[in-house]
Amino acid sequence: MTDRASQIAAFLARHGLEGAKREPLAGDASARRYERLTTPDGGTLILVDTPAPAEDLVPFIAIGAMLDRLGFSVPAILAAEVEAGLAIQEDFGDGTLTRLLNAGEEPRPLYELATDVLIELHRRFPVEEAARLNLTLYDAALFTGQVALFAEVYMPAATGKPLSDKARSDFDTAWAAVVPEACAGPQSLLLRDYHVDNVMRLPRPGLRAAGLIDYQSAGLGPVAYDLVSLLEDARRDLPAGLEGVLLDRYRAAFPDRDWEAFRRSYAVLGAIRHTRIVAIFVRLALQRRRGYLLHLPRVWRLLEGQLAKPELAPVADWFARHLPPGTRAELVVPEPD
Repeated sequence: MTDRASQIAAFLARHGLEGAKREPLAGDASARRYERLTTPDGGTLILVDTPAPAEDLVPFIAIGAMLDRLGFSVPAILAAEVEAGLAIQEDFGDGTLTRLLNAGEEPRPLYELATDVLIELHRRFPVEEAARLNLTLYDAALFTGQVALFAEVYMPAATGKPLSDKARSDFDTAWAAVVPEACAGPQSLLLRDYHVDNVMRLPRPGLRAAGLIDYQSAGLGPVAYDLVSLLEDARRDLPAGLEGVLLDRYRAAFPDRDWEAFRRSYAVLGAIRHTRIVAIFVRLALQRRRGYLLHLPRVWRLLEGQLAKPELAPVADWFARHLPPGTRAELVVPEPD
């Protein structure tokens, strides 16, 4: 038995779960692992195994407690040893919105539920909580730094060589010209990976029917980010017209907002997210997780849709010069040795 396996076994024993049946669950793009624990009485729990340094377990617990106080459904933490990166949490089951959609459920009610969560979160979240929880500030500097992954990972994979100093400088300059305005409007809790894989339907009333997971990287940031994450999903196409319907639903909840500014923010933040995801999927493919390449054409289509908007003109010009249309989604990532 490895040291980590022994550590987990001891952790479970300390919390009366040494006899639980353990079943690995599918993970995400992170290094975290999850197991479903079935107790002798037939109940189930989730073991969270976060590799060292387990820095995201502390914010996960703190942000979850805050979301619970605001009236949202998050998994209850039943035990945790944060130094070891281990926790036991409530099991929300397998009913992610993704699975419900794949099973043929009508998309609109599910997406309306997820959109309503954002509406209420943006109404209820007290911005002053950000300082108390020491939340990451998703500002122009952070977004510009995040999108740099494209220059560092995707471009060498696409061209076979690193970007020149001039091309890299122009890349940074193009994004710096558009990102600050996108971050200048209303702010709220930004969940960061808010999409149908990370929302579950629960047998609870109202907004509590939406079970939220994977919010350990949440911070304070522009309200458009999570909405574009939900409605321009890297892994799933929405039915035609539904994005507009849901944007109208969100807008109707905030009639006094500057919606032209919101539209521009939505476009720029969408472009940021899609650009970074393209790079992340290629990096994962280079690490033998090639299934993510199946989504590249969709993400490129979403990115190109945003690049066509006037507020993205400096960035679109950089892409046109360094990665013209027709040379993008067709990237071939070689098999690792």
